[in-house]
Amino acid sequence: MSEMKSYRVWDAPTRWFHWINFLCVIALIAIGIVILNAKALGVTNEGKVLLKVMHVWFGYVLAINLVWRMIWAFVGNRHARWGAILPGGESYWRSVKDYVVRLCSGRPPQYIGHNPLARVSITLLFFLLLMQAVSGLVLAGTDIFYPPLGSWIAGWVAAPGVDPVSLQPYSPQMYDEAAWQEMRAFRKPFITAHYYGFYALVVMIVIHIVGAVMAELKEGGNVISAMFTGRKTLSEKPADE
Repeated sequence: MSEMKSYRVWDAPTRWFHWINFLCVIALIAIGIVILNAKALGVTNEGKVLLKVMHVWFGYVLAINLVWRMIWAFVGNRHARWGAILPGGESYWRSVKDYVVRLCSGRPPQYIGHNPLARVSITLLFFLLLMQAVSGLVLAGTDIFYPPLGSWIAGWVAAPGVDPVSLQPYSPQMYDEAAWQEMRAFRKPFITAHYYGFYALVVMIVIHIVGAVMAELKEGGNVISAMFTGRKTLSEKPADE
């Protein structure tokens, strides 16, 4: 019978990032769905502004949390660092092949950190979260004149004689029509990226959850609970020890 051994894996900052990110993404998805369907739901302009303000504030928390995690990937423990997250590096593709072959045979190798396929999933999630954060910060300025670009956008679209500081969303009488149309053209690629990034992120979240459950069932090692406790218990020598 194999001897079970406990390993330290996810440090506290990594675990905090994960659960703060989880809560923010759930809130952003929920509010985003309501905003997308505001007309069908009969939401007023005032209600849409309130929803967008809430969306932006959750977005700020997500963006700060994401930047913090990217910094921590340079200074955290070895399982939290970029080298253990990003695909690539010495013998990476060989480890992918070995993992897939053994996964298909029903006996995948155990890992303390992310297995080779999970590293691809995590990298895509980071990319999509970063894309949503950047495009969302731009849209915060174009939609409701919030930082970091809100002051610049307000100064751009304010009608002659209107103080940009006093600009309100959904108040076309306060906007210079030509400047407003120019701004709308400027924001179009960002809103397109944010819109399709939303759906891509939902798909990747589902893949991430299914992957974590499958790894728990196939590999063992309490993959899910380790994000609470910081430890994995494995029954064989891990491939990344």
